[in-house]
Amino acid sequence: MDAIRTTGLTKYYGKARGIIDLNLSVREGEFFGFIGPNGAGKSTTIRTLLGLIKPTGGSGVIFDKDIVREKHDILNEVGYLP
Repeated sequence: MDAIRTTGLTKYYGKARGIIDLNLSVREGEFFGFIGPNGAGKSTTIRTLLGLIKPTGGSGVIFDKDIVREKHDILNEVGYLP
């Protein structure tokens, strides 16, 4: 089972890019880290996955819960410390 799965996940801030067409799969039990330069979309990806900001396009699930429709359930199961 995938703990995290995204398909074409995209987030724009007006004309500015947040993330574009992110396809990601993290299996349950795997360790996964985000590294990259400032402005690469790491925080935007995490905040979008948690439902804290709405995606512009694409979809994502965490523990088989949709990141848009079931964001409250997701937030009850995970911790996030920015």
